[in-house]
Amino acid sequence: MRKLSLLGKADCGLCREMALNVSAVAPSFGLEVHYLDIEKDPELERKYVFEIPVLLLDGVEVARYRATVEELRTSLERLVGRAP
Repeated sequence: MRKLSLLGKADCGLCREMALNVSAVAPSFGLEVHYLDIEKDPELERKYVFEIPVLLLDGVEVARYRATVEELRTSLERLVGRAP
């Protein structure tokens, strides 16, 4: 199964917003979502500390900072095809 990874941290408002939008879209594409707190991984924190939230599909960036449900749907359709 393909995997979405949402990189963020607990006290990030944009991260919470992105998580809500991702959770609204991911199931329709059959995608599993993994939430990664960058503060728990020094390498991720070093790389993304000023860039969160970041949404990755199998390691490929889908969105950064802010994305609406429709923007996410469009990006995922481009990357994985239309939702069933």
